[in-house]
Amino acid sequence: MYPLSATQVKTGVRDATEVERAFECLEAEAAGPGQQTQYARGALAGYLWALGRGEPAPITGRATDGAPAMEELIAETDAATAQMEDSTRRTVPRDYLHGVHDALAWVCGHTDDKPLAP
Repeated sequence: MYPLSATQVKTGVRDATEVERAFECLEAEAAGPGQQTQYARGALAGYLWALGRGEPAPITGRATDGAPAMEELIAETDAATAQMEDSTRRTVPRDYLHGVHDALAWVCGHTDDKPLAP
């Protein structure tokens, strides 16, 4: 587990510790043979970026200084949606996009469903 900054209380609408636990649970689930799917990789990348430990942003490649603000989280979620809907705009596999989207949508409070390993 990585130490959280004392100033980082929230990640999106979630407590940073809750996002950290979601990351750790998915990482453990996806550790088995055949479980490290593009979806799981995308969700893990989304969580790390939301926690301020993944540079650059997983879809747009935008640089952030530490944990992204809510507006940046939403913009990255929207970028994932746009690429999922338009295959000509895709820069990474669709399942990876879906994982990033689902993780960030949960972090932003758009859903109560956290990404799970297959």
